[in-house]
Amino acid sequence: MKSIFSLGIALFISLTATAQIDAIERFFKDYQDDDNFTVVYVSPKMFQMVSKVTDGSEDKELSSIVKDLKGLRILTSKVNPDKTYKEANKRLNIKEYEELVTVREKDSNVRFVTKEVNGVINELLLLVGGKDEFVMMSFVGNIDLNKIAKLAKKLDIDGAEHLDKINKKN
Repeated sequence: MKSIFSLGIALFISLTATAQIDAIERFFKDYQDDDNFTVVYVSPKMFQMVSKVTDGSEDKELSSIVKDLKGLRILTSKVNPDKTYKEANKRLNIKEYEELVTVREKDSNVRFVTKEVNGVINELLLLVGGKDEFVMMSFVGNIDLNKIAKLAKKLDIDGAEHLDKINKKN
């Protein structure tokens, strides 16, 4: 009986996580063909390939960063950014995440939220909205926050400058 209960709990947790990831994927898909948005998707296979290509010490550092990542999605726009930010907050169930950092300034809002399973961060979601830009960045995998900030800088990812706010918080 105990094992059936444990199996039920595990199934519920996995379905809840899948439902949220599906909500994020749907949000990205809604805008992937919109010319007002820049969409970036890095597949798990690409992260596997990058982690296997290590020559120098800098490449080994990059490999250690990406080996545990399963995916990255980025969505940016400069058209109606505040409206898109509010829509993202409404459509995505942010309550399922732990608030890591929130920065509200005069012209922008920045939110970092994480999802943990068994003490391991398995998703980092960044939402930025304001009068100038909208950025949504979703990292999935076993995540080390300091390593993610380094990776984003190395890859010169648009919106990555907001990841510095994580290090200021920690």
